[in-house]
Amino acid sequence: MGETTGASSDVRPLVAARPFSSSVRVDVSGLTHPGHVRTNNEDHFLVTRATRALQTMQTSLPAGDVPERADEVNYVMVVADGMGGHAAGEVASRMTISALVGLALQIPDWIFWADAEHAREIERRTRQAVEQVGAMLIDRGREDAALRGMGSTLTAARSCGRDLLIVHVGDSRAYLLRDGRLERLTKDHTYAQLLVDAGQLSPRDVALSGVRHILTNALGGSTTDVHVDVDLLRLEDGDRLLLCSDGLTDGVDDDTIAATLGAALPSSEVCQRFLQLALDRGGRDNITAIVAAFVVSG
Repeated sequence: MGETTGASSDVRPLVAARPFSSSVRVDVSGLTHPGHVRTNNEDHFLVTRATRALQTMQTSLPAGDVPERADEVNYVMVVADGMGGHAAGEVASRMTISALVGLALQIPDWIFWADAEHAREIERRTRQAVEQVGAMLIDRGREDAALRGMGSTLTAARSCGRDLLIVHVGDSRAYLLRDGRLERLTKDHTYAQLLVDAGQLSPRDVALSGVRHILTNALGGSTTDVHVDVDLLRLEDGDRLLLCSDGLTDGVDDDTIAATLGAALPSSEVCQRFLQLALDRGGRDNITAIVAAFVVSG
């Protein structure tokens, strides 16, 4: 019989096990405040980590063939600003976020990276889930007269490694600061914005317009027809993201937002600064901010 030869000790794994998200570190924090005028807070927010993990307990394979531990991590951030009489707005924003989480947990195969192969499916699932939530709010309003007509804005972000998914309905906002330049990632779904788009109102006059808070698109409300904006962009090292309700942007202009995001401070302290700025400038509405800072190492 011929002699059996063992496998070479320098055999390399056919598939790299390094998670896509391992090249990105995220410092994220969120805060909300009812403001000076309202007794209740119709804003709600969520910051969460979605993970896929593997931990090797025992193996006969040589060291390095499979990882001892591997984690793919996505960060999900959501701001919802409710609308409706009495406590209905608070219920609507709360239900919006909890329903989204519930629907996400029912998906049997989570997608953890937004490459060309998976991006379209992520967008399809996202739109479908948000539309479902809108229908749920309307159904609940029909069941309970006290909640009839309730609705909510939704502005959310999901970081998938260096890919950032933005989801938007209403007039809460998302901003990105990159190399000192501020970019608004969302477009207000308001009557004032429609007038701007039609050339009937100057962008600089929106803040003084009496129709700046009239929503043309929201979850729930009086119609099941909702338009969901979904966008995907690539993160760069040093990027800072802000998600916020209109209680912040009503009192804090873009130049101040850029300067505050650009401060060399942890995200938790930047959130505190945003809330204090809005409170110092009147705090007439509920105020919510989520700030995330991204460090890309590869």
